Amino acid sequence: MKLFITGASGFVGGAIVNKLAHKHTILAMSRSESSDARIKGLGAKPVRGSLDNLEGIDLTGVDCIVHCAAFVGPWGSRKDFFKGNVEGTRALLDAASQAGVRRFIHMGTEAALFRGQNMHEIDETYPYPARTPYLYSESKGEAERLVLNYESGMERIVLRPRFVWGPGDTSVRRVLKQMVDEGKFMWIGGGTALTSTTYIDNLVHAVELALTAGRSGRAYFITDGENRTFKEFLTAMMDTQGVRLPEKKIPAWLASTAARLVEGSFRMVGAKSEPPLMRFPTDLMGRECTIRIDRARQELGYEPIVTVENGMQALRAEVAN
Repeated sequence: MKLFITGASGFVGGAIVNKLAHKHTILAMSRSESSDARIKGLGAKPVRGSLDNLEGIDLTGVDCIVHCAAFVGPWGSRKDFFKGNVEGTRALLDAASQAGVRRFIHMGTEAALFRGQNMHEIDETYPYPARTPYLYSESKGEAERLVLNYESGMERIVLRPRFVWGPGDTSVRRVLKQMVDEGKFMWIGGGTALTSTTYIDNLVHAVELALTAGRSGRAYFITDGENRTFKEFLTAMMDTQGVRLPEKKIPAWLASTAARLVEGSFRMVGAKSEPPLMRFPTDLMGRECTIRIDRARQELGYEPIVTVENGMQALRAEVAN
């Protein structure tokens, strides 16, 4: 099969290329020489361009697109989020349809449903919010709806992982370590909120299944099939890095209020720099998000292939090597 992957120089896209390159012919969108080198090293052929200038000819002969590229911020304007997540997705859909691509797999997120509420054992029937204060959630929700409702003979599937983690990702671990080193880390709401997670190999496994399985116009949640409190999960993850998280905590309502005030003041003055406290990650850490994966099991044939405990062992091995 011939695949075209966006976001291949990132954590998720790179893991997908690395896993599937020996089974499929893979083209991967690249925007720089450094991305070219990374993509070649993973076994794929780089295609220089961006989402807004791809044309059907660039996708000639492609069977399936796996769209992982996104503007994740965490700080940016409405224009930044919507250009990266909505307009870019629309342009890619149009190019794919023009080229006759058979299937389009979009990397979505449970955050598309988040407006600051607890989400307990949700499934794909859970509705999009009428409004959300988070630009990432709003733009990713709009992108998902665009994919699911796109009028074309092309098959369209959305995969929704929650809290992707594992070897190769340094963003969450790096940020947490920096916060600990600077004395800024606190457990929001005591870290008691429950969360589902998605180990990177489990997500890649779901992508591989979705190349041929699943129903067009459907979204599928993908998780490890296990839930932990934030405190349990993050403590275990950072322990694999030799980092001990402190016991300091702050009530969730107070953290959310402070983040809203700080972020609001930064937006009011048009600040380009990232605020020290932001609403989306703060609110996310203080709310439950547990997810059912029944639809993925039934329609994709998905079952997690790596447990959370085995994933933690892989993180320890990564550090040891």
